[in-house]
Amino acid sequence: MYEAMCRAVTLIPPDVKLFLARALEEETESLAKAHLELTLKNAEQAGSGDGLICGDTGYPLFFVTVGRDVEEIEGGFASLSDCAGEATVKATEDCFLRPTMVEPLTRSNPGNNLGNEMPQVNLEFDNTKEGIEIWAVPKGGGSEIFGTFYRMLYPSDGIAAVKKFVVDSVYQGCYSGKICPPAIVGIGIGGTADICMKLAKKAAVLVPLGTSNTDPLISKLEKELMEALRGLGLGPMGSRGANAVLSLHIKTAMTHTAALPVAVNAQCSICRRHKAVITRDGQVSYTREC
Repeated sequence: MYEAMCRAVTLIPPDVKLFLARALEEETESLAKAHLELTLKNAEQAGSGDGLICGDTGYPLFFVTVGRDVEEIEGGFASLSDCAGEATVKATEDCFLRPTMVEPLTRSNPGNNLGNEMPQVNLEFDNTKEGIEIWAVPKGGGSEIFGTFYRMLYPSDGIAAVKKFVVDSVYQGCYSGKICPPAIVGIGIGGTADICMKLAKKAAVLVPLGTSNTDPLISKLEKELMEALRGLGLGPMGSRGANAVLSLHIKTAMTHTAALPVAVNAQCSICRRHKAVITRDGQVSYTREC
């Protein structure tokens, strides 16, 4: 967890770098191009050992998936939270994470990013995988604070209302550069309120850029929304342009017959994430690939 988090804040994922480079080739506005050039330059310097990709390391998040061949782990699965805490404290002490986590009302800062519900560990079990897969995701503050939206629509509102809510939300987050666009936009549709929000978060931070949902209806909606967002005239960091959004992903869940919940969660342009894979025999490997 420590190693994955340290790599996440210093090594930009290859799909993200590719999409940023494509956006740079496409943009014609000088300010939009300058923003993208600086983002890529920062990423290159961080990858060479010169600082972090971004100074705001945000929320320390871990997404853990346990495969079919893992029956138990030392200390039990509850120990994953302890491991995440130790990794986060060490990463903060070693200046890979900025101490940004504070008590919500008193604003007191423990200085190590450790406290109630932080770091956050999301645990799932997946029989299609083997070993333990750990994604370290330092989620930037701007994208989370200004790029999170939720609404419970009526079923009769239909897809048109979903589209309007998504476009309005992304515009609100991007028009002044508040979520550090070009953003990766995750959309959750269905479930309960908390399931819907979780789907949007996972769609934003864990799905490879440019991939489409396997459901033809959802894939069509992703394409239509991307076209609409590219037509807003917004570019990197709120400048004029076409690339306020690099990629858009939708995840869905079954929901109540009377409900149509929709959530939007944005990830900032560098989409920091790094994966550690632990095999049953204890071998560990790391990758930036989804």
